[in-house]
Amino acid sequence: MAPQPIPPDDPLVPSIREFVEAHHLAERVRDLDRRPEFPRAEFRAMGAAGLLGLRTPTVLGGRGLPLPQVGTALFHLARASGTVFAKLSLQPEFSSVLAAHGSPELVDEWFRPMVRGERLVGNHLTEPDAGSDVAAITMRAERRGDQYLLTGTKSEAAFAADADAAIVYARVAGSEPGRGITAFLVPQALAGITRTVGETDLGEHWQRRGTVEYDAVSVPSTNRIGSEGEGFRYVRAELTQERALLAAIYLGVGWASWEETVRYVGTRRAFGHPLSAQEAVGFPLVEDAASLEAAWLYVERTLLHLEQGRVADGEAAMSKWMATETALRAIDHAIQFHGGRGYSGALPHEQRWRDVRSGRIAHGSSEIMHVVAARSLWAPEARP
Repeated sequence: MAPQPIPPDDPLVPSIREFVEAHHLAERVRDLDRRPEFPRAEFRAMGAAGLLGLRTPTVLGGRGLPLPQVGTALFHLARASGTVFAKLSLQPEFSSVLAAHGSPELVDEWFRPMVRGERLVGNHLTEPDAGSDVAAITMRAERRGDQYLLTGTKSEAAFAADADAAIVYARVAGSEPGRGITAFLVPQALAGITRTVGETDLGEHWQRRGTVEYDAVSVPSTNRIGSEGEGFRYVRAELTQERALLAAIYLGVGWASWEETVRYVGTRRAFGHPLSAQEAVGFPLVEDAASLEAAWLYVERTLLHLEQGRVADGEAAMSKWMATETALRAIDHAIQFHGGRGYSGALPHEQRWRDVRSGRIAHGSSEIMHVVAARSLWAPEARP
């Protein structure tokens, strides 16, 4: 066979493969698609194996790895088992606002246990009328002495019924439009919280997304994360890193389908020849190989720039967009070239496509990724 793209390598890769095989994660991903639940046993096992918080500083219980190495680890975790456990590995990074700006008491009570896989902390940002436009958040936070009363509705919340606590973004009462957004750590067992799991999503069923309603929920002021009005600034910094790391996950999933398809069309015969001899099959797979490797190199460079402390908002946005589109195209070809079985649940490709499809929406839609990247092309005073 002709030379093929070489996936990124790292000393952590063998232990990742061993963990995936020991815990049957590839099979578990398929099971979670059919019978959705939060995989708490695997989450705890990942914490015990040091696979949660790969980027999280060692003083907080993580591995403290540089971003390019984290990206490589996530790539291989996703390549071996799909998006589920790779995204779970990132859960502490999805809650880095808590680690960076929360009080030592909040960090000890919630963040460290999450890195150990003992507690799950979700993020409640989206509202029925505030998705990509975070400034449109209407949930109110009214100060009452040493308490805040939170009132409003959060929608499309991952782990709606499963999270032990959530980082909730609300607007402090009396603040100007577009300002005052503040982050709070809210245990989900508090009185006044109603959690409802929504309709089954297209993919990533294990997240059991839904709606969380807050009816004058009393939260101690000590559960405020950072300063009043700074929540939007905190989450923006977190999202840039998240987007680049999610790109690594999507490429790992796309790579898995590409590899399996290359092997299949090399042995499957039709009209007296292997399918790979058909240009209509071989040429798209060659293009996918080039696109996957090119996207990885771009993502790797973006992660390096972020590690160096460079401003890379636009690069991270384009990393996520490029990786999502490249992976979806590769998986779509896998479905097509495996024929009827590729379209069915007998093979993992259709589930992979459904799971990766969320990348066009979650953590900033593809359209917003273009807006972010376009703004980065000009100096601040020239931005639209």
